[in-house]
Amino acid sequence: MQVEVSLAAGLPAFCIVGLPATVVKESKERVRAALLNSRFEFPAGRITVNLAPAELPKEGGRFDLPIALGILIASRQVAVAACGAGAACGREFYGELGLTGELKPVRGMLLAAAHARAAGHELIVPRGNAAEACAVAPSLTCAADHLLEVCGHVSGTVPLSPPAAQRPRAAGAPGSLGDLADVRGQLQAKRALLIAAAGAHSLLLVGPPGCGKSMLAQRLPGLLPPLAESEALEVAAIAAVSAAGFAPERFGERPFRAPHHSASPAALVGGGAHARPGEISLAHLGVLFLDELPEFARGVLEALREPLESGAVAVSRAALQAHYPAAFQLIAAMNPCPCGRLGDPSADCRCTPAQVQRYRARISGPLLDRLDLQVEVPRLDLREFDGAARADSSAAAAARVAQARRVQLARQGSCNARLSDAGVQRWCTPDASGRSLLESVVQRLGFSGRARQRVLRVARTIADLDGAHTPGAAHVGEALALRCMDRGATAPSAPCDRRPA
Repeated sequence: MQVEVSLAAGLPAFCIVGLPATVVKESKERVRAALLNSRFEFPAGRITVNLAPAELPKEGGRFDLPIALGILIASRQVAVAACGAGAACGREFYGELGLTGELKPVRGMLLAAAHARAAGHELIVPRGNAAEACAVAPSLTCAADHLLEVCGHVSGTVPLSPPAAQRPRAAGAPGSLGDLADVRGQLQAKRALLIAAAGAHSLLLVGPPGCGKSMLAQRLPGLLPPLAESEALEVAAIAAVSAAGFAPERFGERPFRAPHHSASPAALVGGGAHARPGEISLAHLGVLFLDELPEFARGVLEALREPLESGAVAVSRAALQAHYPAAFQLIAAMNPCPCGRLGDPSADCRCTPAQVQRYRARISGPLLDRLDLQVEVPRLDLREFDGAARADSSAAAAARVAQARRVQLARQGSCNARLSDAGVQRWCTPDASGRSLLESVVQRLGFSGRARQRVLRVARTIADLDGAHTPGAAHVGEALALRCMDRGATAPSAPCDRRPA
């Protein structure tokens, strides 16, 4: 956007055009007070400020600083330093003015910094926005505390110095995430977590309360490879337009979102008057953890189906439509029955088969089809817990995940979970023994076509972890064993079977 200022003779007037919101219209009084308190003269003629392009609504206090500078330059109170033709056009100014001329931080500065870097413009921002802007364009950012500092920089008398570089904490840095070795036992669940990380697969953990489901889910981001610079910028840009805003210290980290089960469809998918992104977009290229999955409203869960397939979401409202990426990795957890003690040998479950069926039926078959891995997480016996050997650390598991993902990217250009049907047919076809096992189990258990394709993707990931060129019967068998919640695979009143029938 551009701010244009015109001074003309006539009765004193200050008019702002270009669809300004109320907060933008009120900038007239902030700018007037800031100029007078900074010992400048306020022009006595007719002042017209145009916010271009005119057809887009304008909101926020970010226009205060460019409006004030435009008035000072137009009234010849500030001269632009002679540093080449069009030097002023190579700068971008953002900031809200206080009544005494101090600069206050504004929202959305990361997106502005990305635009300035793409255009090669110098960026002048309030000191409070320096860290956010430096995350994207450190060499082009200058920070100021007062309007007078910006005027000195524009005139060339006292140039602003770039702020000190602030390097954000690297994703997965020691101490920032829990270690996988902290989880005792649960070898099958850890194996499933490793497979999910290697192929970007969705995962459902089924087990009684306190068995470690949340601990496992929280350690998944530590197994994922670091974000590339373009991916980190994409994640940060989504956070910048959200209600909470962007935290500069989290730049480069994979997001981990864990909404409460009372979340509404708009909170999960996105919406509101300004069609802001929801939890699934805020988890883009990261992890979305849904604990107590059956407690979510049915409409909320069904809203996950399309984004899980497409990796994007369109938030439509009467006045606008916003498209947000949503290539998230879903990790969900649930109890095996309403009381949570089904299959626990140390507890007495009194849930009837009908109650268990109703509880599990809160998760629809189409949504279960889209969950690649469905794993039982049993409660550990006290002796088993105390004597359980510590598993590999997150660093060792992350190295295996990184190697598997390098193989996938070199072979097909994407993770196995993102393969199209044509890609599955080309890259995930098992050998003869694996095909025979798959077809017999699919026919016996009544798998859908989607579930069959997802089994093949998981088998391909297991083969990649093992360094196999083609998925075999062992890989297909393990992929089938990791789907314990399929409707035909297990009775609703029995614990999940660990092996395919």
